[in-house]
Parts: sequence; structure tokens; C-alpha cells
Amino acid sequence: MSKNTIKRVHARRLWDSRGRPTLEVDVTLRYGAMGRAIAPAGASTGSGEAVERRDGGTAFAGYDVTSAVNGVNAEIHGALKGRDVREQIDIDQILVDLDGTEDRGRLGGNALIATSMAVAQAAAAAEKLPLWQYLGPYGGASNGDVLPLPEIQIFGGGAHAARRVDIQDFMIIAVGASSYAEALNWTAEVYRAAGNLLSDSGRLQGVADEGGFWPAFDGNEEGLDLLTRAIEKAGYTPGQDVAISLDIAASEFGRNGRYKLTRDDRELDSDGLCGLLVDWVERYPIVSIEDPLGEDDPEGLTRFTWAVGKRVQVVGDDFLVTNAARVTAAAQSKACNAVLVKPNQAGTLSETRAAFDAANKTGFGAIISARSGETEDTTIVHLGIGWGVQQLKVGSFTRSERMVKWNEGLRIAEAIHEASGGALPLDGALPPRAVFPWK
Repeated sequence: MSKNTIKRVHARRLWDSRGRPTLEVDVTLRYGAMGRAIAPAGASTGSGEAVERRDGGTAFAGYDVTSAVNGVNAEIHGALKGRDVREQIDIDQILVDLDGTEDRGRLGGNALIATSMAVAQAAAAAEKLPLWQYLGPYGGASNGDVLPLPEIQIFGGGAHAARRVDIQDFMIIAVGASSYAEALNWTAEVYRAAGNLLSDSGRLQGVADEGGFWPAFDGNEEGLDLLTRAIEKAGYTPGQDVAISLDIAASEFGRNGRYKLTRDDRELDSDGLCGLLVDWVERYPIVSIEDPLGEDDPEGLTRFTWAVGKRVQVVGDDFLVTNAARVTAAAQSKACNAVLVKPNQAGTLSETRAAFDAANKTGFGAIISARSGETEDTTIVHLGIGWGVQQLKVGSFTRSERMVKWNEGLRIAEAIHEASGGALPLDGALPPRAVFPWK
């Protein structure tokens, strides 16, 4: 048996950033190499994404994962023991077949993704390589020497902040930054400026799930006003140096083409919400909008993408749920022009990669993304760099479960610089500006 043979798959219960149970999986190989990964959890979820296995009942408000942990330690361990850890696609198919349900609900999408990511980490460990580097030559990444452009939350709302404001994420993208490190530097200044403006105006209420400020806005557009002011106060030009990105998460407040904006005391139909968002695009430095309409409103998504898609990134999250077939269909109908890539939505890394490959094939943009319930796991940063995903979204610029991911990017940038003999920048090269519709 080779050094790549799986000896043991073992899960344990840990805790995520919301203080809820999650599970961590270790995959140990015959001669001691080991990979480890932790499952994240979303609050705003698409109806088509992989379902977590939770215990229900009264313990931890029903969020316990003892059954998912037991499933890994019994069924999944038994099915994977003796397998070659390098056979990621085959192993992921074993996991899917073993679960046997369309939504991954029997063993749980949380159990499957933690195992799948741990398998990849173990394969890299066996080769004595970090995951990003292992995925380059083995995964066929075309630009493993380039770091993704960060997309970073400043204000949190929607399901991440008790719906104090309807829009889920008010984010910034340092579109004018020359490096990964500079993008983080600029974000730090804008974050600080936004906090001061909120505090001075009495609008600061707390911290949202992804680490951004929890604002007490009177209306949704107030977030755009204050974020634009924060960019200016930090010394940057809105739209030129730093631009705005929004996650509308419209499925959270809309059904059957009707949308209730509670903070604005307005109910809009599909065309009305499209019109509101187009107006915002005209008046604010917005370059990306995620889930502008509900997942059950594909016609509205198509109309909105037709209106702004040549100058704004229209991102499908709940609508596409990291599913290759859905990405291909959306490209044909022109319902959006980018996909949010979330490994735990798909359930396995192979399915996640398939969705990313479909995006590349159809000309879609792609953003690899964390979830609102996160941990110290940094796997998605390695996936983003190793696979050549051009944008990265992990939440805000505070709290350790977020910063551990931004900081991992800085470490990898340094490693790439050293591996290149100094030919590549220490601060981390970003993708060419031409790949983004707003540049």
C-alpha cells in the first residue's frame, strides 16, 4: 500500500463563528500524512443547495451535528479506507453515492464537504505541498501565481443582522489596487472610516454575522450613501480606487415576483425592484450585484442582466447554488454573468470545481466564497489560488474567522514570490483588469 492510501477518516464536533456546532474531519494516510477541514454553514441559503445534517431536538436549538459526525466515523470511514487519496473525483463520487439522496441530506452536505476538503488537504500533505500549490499542477490551474481580488463586507444586513436592513451585504472592491496586499490596506482604511461615520451619526448597532458593522439605517439607500462617504473619507475616489458591491439576497424578502422592502416600507414587483437597482447603479459606484432578484424569478434576473450586465457583474448565488448545470443554463438564458462558488453548496470539491469550470467555459465570472457561519479553516483561499478563481469573498475585515483567510492570502503571496525567485511581487499579483466587466 502506498503513502497515499487512506488509513482513517475521523470527525469531531467543533464550533463555528455563530457558536453553533459544526464538524471537522481528519483524513489520515498510511504513513502519517493528514488533511483536515471544517464545514461552514450558511444563513441565507438557496433551495437547491446541499442540505446539512443536524440532529434537531432541543440541544443547541436543534443545530447539533452528532449524527453527521457518527456518519463520517462509521459509513464514510468504511467506504474510503484503503482508497488512494489522489483520486478526488472518484472519492467524491463514492461520497455522493453513499449518501444516495439528491440533496445530500442523509449523511449531510456538511459531512460530505468537510470530508472532501480533508481528502484534498491530505493529498497535498502526502506530496509535502500546500494545497494551493498541489492544485496547480494536479488541478490544472492556469494562473496559480495570481491572487483573487478581494470583495469585503463593510455593513451587514438581511439574514446576517436580524433583518435590520433588507440588503444583506454592503461590500467594497478595491478596483484600483495594484496588489492583493494593497487591496487589503485600502479596505482597512475604508472600514475604519465607515465605523467612525456610523459612530458619529449614532447608527452603529453592533457586529453582523460576517464581521461587518450592524447598522441602524432608516432606509436601504442610506447604506449606499454612507459607504460612498466612507470611501471618500478614507482618501479614495469612489468607482476609480474603491467601488461598491452589493448582495441583495432578494430571495430572503421576495416570493413569486413580489418583494417587500421592510426598511423602506415598500412592496415592489419584479420590474419595480429592477428599476430601483438600475437607479442605484446609475447614481452610486456599484460594480457588482449578487442575487438582485429571487431565485424563483429567472425572467426578472434576465431583464436586469440585459439592463446592466455589460458594466456590472450580476452574480448568481441562491439562483445557481454552485451547480454546473445551472451555470450552463443561466449562461444560455443570460440570467446573470457570474457565479458565486461555495463548496458546501455543492457538497463536494469535484462538484464545486465542475461549477467553476462551467463558468469558465461559458464566459462567466466567478467568486469563491465563504459562508456566514465560518471557522478558522482556510481551504477556500487555497482553492481560489490553486484553481485560478479571480475573486474572493470571505466576509468583513474583522473577526478571526475572516482575517485568518485574508491573512492566509498574504502568506501565499509571499510563498509565490519566493518560489519565483523574486520575479513575482511580494504583495501578491491580482488578475488582469480586463477580466472584470467594470474595468
